[in-house]
Formats: sequence, structure tokens, C-alpha cells
Amino acid sequence: MAGGRGRSEAGGRGGAGRGGAERRQAGPVGAAGRARLDMSAGGQAGAGVAGGDAASAGPPPRGAQLLSALFYGTCSFLLVLVNKALLTTYRFPSPVILGIGQMAATIMILYVSKLNKIIHFPDFDKKIPVKLFPLPLLYVGNHISGLSSTSKLSLPMFTVLRKFTIPLTLLLETIILGKQYSVNIIVSVFAIILGAFIAAGSDLAFNLEGYIFVFLNDIFTAANGVYTKQKMDPKELGKYGVLFYNACFMIVPTLVLSASTGDLRQATEFNQWKNVLFLIQFLLSCFLGFLLMYSTVLCSHYNSPLTTAVVGAIKNVSVAYIGMLVGGDYIFSVLNFVGLNICMAGGLRYSFLTLSSQLKPKPLADEESIPPDLKG
Repeated sequence: MAGGRGRSEAGGRGGAGRGGAERRQAGPVGAAGRARLDMSAGGQAGAGVAGGDAASAGPPPRGAQLLSALFYGTCSFLLVLVNKALLTTYRFPSPVILGIGQMAATIMILYVSKLNKIIHFPDFDKKIPVKLFPLPLLYVGNHISGLSSTSKLSLPMFTVLRKFTIPLTLLLETIILGKQYSVNIIVSVFAIILGAFIAAGSDLAFNLEGYIFVFLNDIFTAANGVYTKQKMDPKELGKYGVLFYNACFMIVPTLVLSASTGDLRQATEFNQWKNVLFLIQFLLSCFLGFLLMYSTVLCSHYNSPLTTAVVGAIKNVSVAYIGMLVGGDYIFSVLNFVGLNICMAGGLRYSFLTLSSQLKPKPLADEESIPPDLKG
């Protein structure tokens, strides 16, 4: 604005052209008129800078929103199936070691990409831990609790109980980000909670440890999504920096914890390390773990933490019904099946409402808030 006004005034003094004649005919310019001239001059003379800022501050492209959501849903779906095979079919004893493998894959892929100038994120300095906190703790908690609950619950019950992430995310976005939601969305959330309680109350394969882990996973996932959105400033760490430093800060403490609890010893003594199919799936899980973390950050960046939770809920519908047929650890009962379907219906309704509001075009400005002297 100041630069635009300086150039405008300099142009008026430097020549007795049309601008000067117009000012002599129009007389003194009022405050509103000067503001309009300033805005016009700033928009024309400073287009290179102001235009770039406006573009970066504007809403992300619709295609990027949809593709990032689809990418996240696909990665999440594949990772759940691969992890379930490793932890249930092969009976791999250590979800923590699997999580460490995924962190190591994340660090290596991002560091090599940075060295080859494919991506960029800032070098380490002492302010980075302060900028990230509490994300590293939420990150590792989300990682370990998710893998532990996957190994102890059937896929249908795992996916239903994971839907508590949605109301928790809604609550955290209301408290931390100040968002508000419609009555229809709140009713859908109530259906999710009701269906989940019915299914849990009639779960014939009830596993208390699995339930504790999955509820912890819901809390960590919701908090991680909201705080990732809050911390992911491109001028600070950016999405790649958030991923890289989260994994760097937590891989060593997690490895120490695994060694101290005997978890590492159980993993090294596992008798399937010479099985080629097991090794392929283990490495695939590590790579998919990186892709899931990247796609989660990408989806939260282009959309919102709530949209990320909603896409996860849609993905969980297919995982739940597939899990009834594969895995061998789901015990059918009528009441449990009814609860599952109520929860799924509430999740789908909620997803439809949220995505519909997300894709609605937003007006650039409220016409009533524009002063009359600046219109037209």
C-alpha cells in the first residue's frame, strides 16, 4: 500500500498528464478516494509481489484437494491390510519394531530426497524442537497405539472403534481452531457414537487391551491431525520438515523403549526373517508407513484435519466388511452387526455432509461489508 501510494504520488508530480488534470478538475480527494487510489496503484504497480502473496494465500486447487484425499485413503487402506497380515497371519510379535521400521524408511527417503534437491526443508537448529512440540509425542503415540490395536482386534471392530477419531477431531477443532458445525453433522456424530457402543457392547471377541490401544489411537490421531495443521507453516518447517523431524526425534527413544521392554529381543528372535514373502510384506509396510504419514500431512495441508478423518472413515467402511470375510478373528452376532452398520451409516452421512461443505465455493468477500464508496 505504501509502495503503491509513493509511486502514484510520484507519477502525479513528475508529469502534468492526465492524472494531474483529473485531480485539478475533481478537486481535493477525500480519505476514501485516496484509499481507492492507493488500492488501485498497489494492485497495478505491485502486481508481481502482491499477486504472488494472494495466490499463495488463496484456497488450494480443487484437484489437489481431491487427489490428496484419494491418495491418503488408498495408502491407509493398503497399510491396514498389510499390517494385519504381518501381525495376525504371520504373528509378528512387535508392533513397536514395525513402527520403528516405518520411521527409518521416512528418514531415509526424505533425507536422500533432500540431498538430491528433490524436496527442501530447513536444516536442524535448536529452535526446531520448540516449533514442533507436541507433535513428536503425538506422532509416536499414534504410530504405536495404531499398530498395537490392529494386532489385538478384528478388522470390523478396529474400524468401528477408530470412528471415535471423528468426534474427537471435531471437538479439538472447535476448541483449538475455533470451528463451528451444523446440527446435521452433530446428529451424524451421535449415530457414529451410538453404533460404536452397540457394537462394542455385543463384541463376543472383546479384548480390553485392544480397546485401550484403539481409544488411545483415536486421541493421538485427532490431536496429531489438528496440531499438524497448526504447525505446518511453509515459512517454518513445511510438510517435509514436519515429517522428517518427527521421525528423527522419536526413533531413538522408541528403540530404547523397545529394547528395555524386551520387545526388540522378541523381534530379532522371530522365526520368519528368512521367509521371502514375510520380508516383502515387512518392507512394504515400512514404505507404506512413510506414504501414509506423507499423505496424511498432504491431505491436512490441502484440506483440513477433519477432512482427513472423514476420508479415513470412508476407507474404514470397506476395511470393516472385508475384515468380516478375511482374518478369521471376527465373531458374528446380530446385535454386533446392527451396531456396525449404524456406525458405518453415521460415518458415511457425516462424510457426505463434511465433504459437501468442503467443496462448496466460498465467496471472496461479503458484499454488505464493502463500503459504498469502494463498490463499482
